[in-house]
Amino acid sequence: MGENKAYLGTPFDLTGKTALVTGGAGLLGREFCLALRSAGADVIMADIDRDVLDLAIEGVEIDTQLIDVTDQDSIERCIASVTERHKGIDILVNSAAIDSKFESGTDLENYTQFTNFPYQSWQESMKVNIDGLFLVTQAVCRVMEKMGEGSIINLGSNYGLVGPDQRIYKEPGAETQAYKPPVYSTCKAAILGFTKYLAAYYAGTKIRVNMLTPSGVFNNHEAGFSDRYAKRTIMRRMSDKEEYHGPIIFLASNASSYMTGTNLIVDGGWTAL
Repeated sequence: MGENKAYLGTPFDLTGKTALVTGGAGLLGREFCLALRSAGADVIMADIDRDVLDLAIEGVEIDTQLIDVTDQDSIERCIASVTERHKGIDILVNSAAIDSKFESGTDLENYTQFTNFPYQSWQESMKVNIDGLFLVTQAVCRVMEKMGEGSIINLGSNYGLVGPDQRIYKEPGAETQAYKPPVYSTCKAAILGFTKYLAAYYAGTKIRVNMLTPSGVFNNHEAGFSDRYAKRTIMRRMSDKEEYHGPIIFLASNASSYMTGTNLIVDGGWTAL
């Protein structure tokens, strides 16, 4: 527990709190787990793939739990396991999501263009990003209501606030324009509405609901893309994954005790332009 000394005795101290992070083995999900753990929380990293979970915790002591956010039985098993080992769930981070991406070799014209975007891909994303968010939050809220308090943090995106700048996805000299698919922005915008709804629903209680909105996180992107991205934002670079440690601890802790229904935007100034 020595690593969290900086937080002890401060409003950021999460000692004695239990945090459930869905999508916990993902790029940002793992960082959220590490950050909350550093502030003293007992963290449960929850994700759908056991092998991915095992890889994510290599060299780190964090509890893991399998969860399929689209399956109510899986959700109930996960929560039952967590509450059996802990007194409850104080913090929920809804980080589970899928993002339709165009990989190398993708038929861009028949996938990324709006008029050709597959309905199946739309449904798959909605099922995880919206239905899954609803199901997990509903189940955890039952626990938090019994506890009388809790902090719920939903993960947004700058693309849920403004439309994607499609210019950054076009490779110089490419004959076909690649587009950020429509479903991601739609999901993230919907999550903001859900956040505000739930915050208002729990008015007068100690259950707080907020949203953290990051922007592009550098993850070994090719230089061409990261350069185009950098030119579009005030900070002139993509974010580093560690830069979301502070914001997630803030929203999870008593440091944000008078915040609910709020969207904390950490996007390098993307939405300021």
